[in-house]
Amino acid sequence: MTLAGRIRQRLGVRMRSALAASAVVAVASVFTGIAFVWAARVILTRNVDQDTADRASQVAGALDDDTALAAMLRPSLRDRTVVQVLDADGHVLRASAVITGAQTISSLRPAPGEIQREQHELPVAHDVSFRITALGVATAAGQRTVLVAQSIDEIDEGTAAAVGALAVGLPLLTVIVGVATFLFVGRSLRPVDAMRRQADTITGRNLHTRLPVPPTADEIAALATTMNTMLDRIEAATEAQRRFVADASHELRSPLSTVVAGLDLVGEGPHVTRMRRESERMSRLIADLLLLARVDESGLQLRRSDVDLDDLVYLERERLALERPGLRVTTWAVPVRVSGDPHHLQRVLRNLVDNAARYAAGAVVLTTALSGEVAEITVADDGPGIPPAARDRIFDRFVRLDDDRSRKGGGTGLGLAIARDIVLAHGGTLTVEDAPTGGALLRLRLPVEFSGPAPDGRSTGRDEIS
Repeated sequence: MTLAGRIRQRLGVRMRSALAASAVVAVASVFTGIAFVWAARVILTRNVDQDTADRASQVAGALDDDTALAAMLRPSLRDRTVVQVLDADGHVLRASAVITGAQTISSLRPAPGEIQREQHELPVAHDVSFRITALGVATAAGQRTVLVAQSIDEIDEGTAAAVGALAVGLPLLTVIVGVATFLFVGRSLRPVDAMRRQADTITGRNLHTRLPVPPTADEIAALATTMNTMLDRIEAATEAQRRFVADASHELRSPLSTVVAGLDLVGEGPHVTRMRRESERMSRLIADLLLLARVDESGLQLRRSDVDLDDLVYLERERLALERPGLRVTTWAVPVRVSGDPHHLQRVLRNLVDNAARYAAGAVVLTTALSGEVAEITVADDGPGIPPAARDRIFDRFVRLDDDRSRKGGGTGLGLAIARDIVLAHGGTLTVEDAPTGGALLRLRLPVEFSGPAPDGRSTGRDEIS
């Protein structure tokens, strides 16, 4: 991705809109300012040309009247105008008082009745440009050329003042437009921000919540209405799924109980053992589905009491020793007591331990720890581990990274999902990372309302069963 693309991604809609509006105004203002200065200078220059042409015509009309001509030359010092009258050979016949000597102010020699113009500096005022109008005149004494030069320093000063004003005003205008656009877009996006905040609160347990619809007939209101319609469909589909899971689970319990009872009457045998194992797996699946249905419907109901996590760890160690005699189970447990539902916390630990035992090559390590106001349990195995890309998915329902092995081990793909829901209900977290033994390590953290040594005073230490 290009640098411009990365910058665009990091800037919000408000800032992008403000920058775009400022850029448009800045470009338009620059071109408008240039056009304004150019047009003003052209108009002022034309006015000077018209003034000098009128003055030249007046001087030409008074060439035969020395008194009138002298009067016309006299005010030249006040209006920064210089006049010269040349003969056919270019010699100065009459001139304004500021002009001394025989040097002409222009080399223009128009034919009688013709006007020519040029612009340059004059000896009477260095660093000041003059607009010069040359008018050819035919008199009884021969051809004459009337030169009228007028200073354009006022034009330069006016242009400089306009440029200075634009140099200050245009950036200020650009900033004002940018700020105004930022505020206006922000105000316009307030309904979107309210929709976003409301959408952040919507979870699978409160799908009845809807986004606020602004009282406007614009695209934002249409978006909110469309999103609410989508939430209606999602809620209906989710509710139908919940009802199906709950109803199916309830309906399957009785037939499955009958099957299990019938298998107990049949006796023993390889086929019976396999059928009994599958029926037990089905019973666990139904129990898990019923629990999830209750969680989705009304949340997890907790019966809180003091729970010794180290006791739960030792119970799981003993259970694994009976069910998996070939598995080496190591515990590093310190006495940790939390406030929680003992039944649900036992279920969390059992699901984590069963998951570790299912994938372990030969060893499982259970630990407890206390860090400030947070209790921690870790369950590690020496199996193949969990790829980083799949560590978020393993807590989703019916997710099995290895379907064949999960089914062979009796997994339903619900154990870790149930464990996560229970942990979240207790205000804790459940994460997965690499274990020191090379497999996966599941880390359970719970807030501690009360912690201390166990009532029986059991010492901390390391236990290993193999």
